[in-house]
Amino acid sequence: MSDKQPGPPSEMEQLKENSDYLRGSLEESFREPLTASIPEGDAKILKFHGSYMQDDRDLRLERKQQKLEPAYQFMTRVRAPGGVATPEQWLVMDDIANKYGNGTLKLTTRQAFQTHGVLKWHMKSQIQEINEVLMDTLAACGDVNRNVMAGANPYQSKVHREVYEWSKELSDYLSPRTNAYHELWLDEEKIVDTRTEEEIEPMYGKWYLPRKFKIGIAVPPSNDVDVYSQDLGFIAVVENDELQGFNVAVGGGMGMTHGNTDTYPQLARVIGFCKPEEIVDVAEKIITIQRDYGNRSDRKNARFKYTIDKRGLPWVEEELEKRLGYGLDKERDYHFDHNGDRYGWTEGDGEWHFTLFVQNGRIKDEENYPLMTGLREIARVHEGEFRLSPNQNLVIARVQAEKKEEIEALIQQYGLTDGKSHSALRRNSMACVAMPTCGLAMAESERYLPTLVDKLEDILDEAGLREEEIVIRMSGCPNGCSRPALAEIGFIGKAPGKYNMYLGGGFTGNRLNRLYKESIGEEEILETLRPLFFQYAKDREEGEHFGDFLIRSGHVKAVESGLDFHSEVNL
Repeated sequence: MSDKQPGPPSEMEQLKENSDYLRGSLEESFREPLTASIPEGDAKILKFHGSYMQDDRDLRLERKQQKLEPAYQFMTRVRAPGGVATPEQWLVMDDIANKYGNGTLKLTTRQAFQTHGVLKWHMKSQIQEINEVLMDTLAACGDVNRNVMAGANPYQSKVHREVYEWSKELSDYLSPRTNAYHELWLDEEKIVDTRTEEEIEPMYGKWYLPRKFKIGIAVPPSNDVDVYSQDLGFIAVVENDELQGFNVAVGGGMGMTHGNTDTYPQLARVIGFCKPEEIVDVAEKIITIQRDYGNRSDRKNARFKYTIDKRGLPWVEEELEKRLGYGLDKERDYHFDHNGDRYGWTEGDGEWHFTLFVQNGRIKDEENYPLMTGLREIARVHEGEFRLSPNQNLVIARVQAEKKEEIEALIQQYGLTDGKSHSALRRNSMACVAMPTCGLAMAESERYLPTLVDKLEDILDEAGLREEEIVIRMSGCPNGCSRPALAEIGFIGKAPGKYNMYLGGGFTGNRLNRLYKESIGEEEILETLRPLFFQYAKDREEGEHFGDFLIRSGHVKAVESGLDFHSEVNL
């Protein structure tokens, strides 16, 4: 731990130090038969193993009146580097969700799987079954590098496959080395470890990182991973369909705290270019900079963005060159033109890919829409792969020409939609889980955004904007898991039924939005957006996106840096 800290270590730092490299007393806690919960300290260490303890907030009052403990359960997150999973892995996740969880799967905004509603008694069996198909939950949460994202749109299949391999290598290399996960969940024998800290955790050490760390690899012209939201972003440079290397961007992050102007979302900034074979070395050295200099006293200011903003970008570049032993090359040219998905069938590199619209990433069967069953049947015959989109959608990828007709027949049989019948607004919408399981949620998100979009679609139809691409995102709290600070229309929960509304983000994820109205409900949301939509329909320039129009027309001032995020509410 660096001696350049603003104060004493936080309680979480002490917890990590005393956890015996992420073991804590988890083994004993999960054996305890008298409660469905585990102690708070163990719940914090459990995050490093890919799981959060939660309770069903819809049932809190009822269970309290019945003098019962809350309906404790666990959310488990399964890493899928680059969002890629085999049909066998898909079927196992489907089975686990129905056998141990609440009968649904969540495709996350970081291209991972989540199961919800898993009881304490089933956690070990679940993780073991996940392990049997060569997946894991290790480091899907916690103060470590999280699931490594990579561009999922498959129209450049050769490049995307190469980028996927790099995302997998990064994910594997940057995982914790402690044996705790295998001992606790996979029944590997625990031995007395006499190795030094450097031998047990050569990169992380016993304190791990000050806070979570996120990496994403974008493949232009698509910024589907929202590369500027990442602590560390790699932007693929492609020439003549060949991967030349990556521009390196540092210091992005979406989370903040209501009422605390020392916290803010931030955009990553490009500092240079590295060759493909240098990507792991660059990532490791950048992580060690955050390990050594990140704030371990105040977790609200512990992300890499604050480390950079405090010390300056030149300092980071100099420190990185010192640790690498060489400097990054000059940034290469690149261009993004969207950050959404391309729906329906596309062909690339001799294979076919079908992108399916999945509203807010929730895989479940509904009346007249058996999405989960349909995907299960497709997985039983599919010989390619599934790709989880950063926008919570799903690509049935690498379909051979001779299998396309069979897959298409199942898509038709189960009525699975590519989303083209929906408005462009809905196709560009995204929401985090929020109620009833997320303990941080201040307002609804996943369960409410579709209803709000229904009502906004009526206005868009009147204005003739149904097919106009507009990015809208909602988060139940300011942690920003759905990356709302980058949306052209963003909502962050403030209280039940109340949201802060932000406007003016960049369509390609290259600009933050700005607070436009605070703590408003549905009626005021609709009243506010209606005249803006009509003005946009009337006065926009050719090819002008909604966020750009709001800035040009003077409704909001552009936010190019998180340091200006709180400077003004609007013009």
